[in-house]
Amino acid sequence: MIFNVNTPAAQKAAFPGLIAGLEAITGKKHVVTDAAGMEGFLREPRDLFHGKALCVVQPGSTQEVAAVLKLCHETGTPVVPQGGNTGLVGGQIPGAGGGAIVLSLTRMRRLREIDPASHTMTVEAGMVLAHAQEEARRANRLFPLSLSAEGSCTIGGNLATNAGGTNVIAYGNARDLVLGLEVVLADGRILSDLTKLKKNNAGYDLKNLFIGSEGTLGIITAAVLKLYPKPRAVETAFIGLASPRAALALLDLTRDMAGGEITSFELIPRIGLDFVLAHSESARDVLTGKHDWYVLLELRSQNEKGLADRLLALLETAAKNHIIEDAAVAASLDQRDNFWKLRELLPEVQRLEGGSIKHDVSVPIAEIPDFLDEVSSAVSLVIPGARLVPFGHAGDGNIHCNISQPIGADKGAFLARWDEINAIVYRIVLAHNGSISAEHGIGQMKRDLLPQVKDKVAMDLMRALKQTLDPKGILNPGKVL
Repeated sequence: MIFNVNTPAAQKAAFPGLIAGLEAITGKKHVVTDAAGMEGFLREPRDLFHGKALCVVQPGSTQEVAAVLKLCHETGTPVVPQGGNTGLVGGQIPGAGGGAIVLSLTRMRRLREIDPASHTMTVEAGMVLAHAQEEARRANRLFPLSLSAEGSCTIGGNLATNAGGTNVIAYGNARDLVLGLEVVLADGRILSDLTKLKKNNAGYDLKNLFIGSEGTLGIITAAVLKLYPKPRAVETAFIGLASPRAALALLDLTRDMAGGEITSFELIPRIGLDFVLAHSESARDVLTGKHDWYVLLELRSQNEKGLADRLLALLETAAKNHIIEDAAVAASLDQRDNFWKLRELLPEVQRLEGGSIKHDVSVPIAEIPDFLDEVSSAVSLVIPGARLVPFGHAGDGNIHCNISQPIGADKGAFLARWDEINAIVYRIVLAHNGSISAEHGIGQMKRDLLPQVKDKVAMDLMRALKQTLDPKGILNPGKVL
């Protein structure tokens, strides 16, 4: 699929002095204009979105970002911000018109400050998530945001999309991990609000306008992130059970017996596990028998002792009440890594099974079983043999409800029914009062669908905010709105 975005501003962009002006701001070597050099910035991981651009600009400071945006605002040049280019809905890819610049923030990766006493660190937007986690560990602290792409995604991209991940049940989404922001506005002004305050009722909380806005309202250049005490004990279990309903019963029991110590509760179907074992030589099955569903459960505690006993008591109670069928507890870091590998490889191995139509959705936790049953029935009716591979963050209602092609089917013909299958899944999502985008954003992929599912007054407010903050429409045009 190729999505075209052409705006009036895009047609004005190619004026003679633009490239020279950008080079004067960042230095010539940080303005990429050749096709080969730009290629990696113009397509995304699943290769669904391809774009064109005048150039790729790589500023090294907030002041350079501000100067670039001031120039682009004056000339009506569209700007597409990009972090690690790991997004899955095309929000970081320019349209096919070719009149935009890509603003890559990956040079801006400094740790500006770490303050263990305040449990905060201030980082630039281009810092890779895994590096932020490591900086926190060096200070004997935890930055809990964790994603499968953490080795390449950036903090700016995480905040721009309000990323979720595996620890939302305990720590919340990306917006819950931020105290302050530095943002460059469309006209080049810098909003400097890098506060460490947890209590601050001095007017509107502006940071949440920009978190989750996908670069359409301003460019996040730095953030004050919340840190937490580093856990002294971690216990991980891989649990076999019969159904998603049993998984929810286990979640309820875990909340009762472990409370705030739950950090991850991931749902995995047997078919997904089979995919991983078939395509990864390093992954190993965990339990002796096969089960229709699995839960990857992780508990963390600030107390060095007692967590293992609480997990064992939980599993024994769950087995006694016929909630679970079998379980294994990681006895080493290697075993824990293998448990997580079975979960983290799921997105990658699906493509090795042919075409996969993907959905990042959420529904109320209690409705997950009915939602999955209804999707399975509806999709099987229109594509017999289609394989439902739903997995993800059952502890917060976010399910990656993916559908793999029937065995032996034509991949192209299957993927050509993407919109048809989307419509079926989203209809069921909305019937359960869910969301069509849980953690990946709207981008290009869901832009036209958003007005159909979003409250009309909410859409009006979003458009009004866009017009106020970006009156020329240069910030990431064609995305979200």
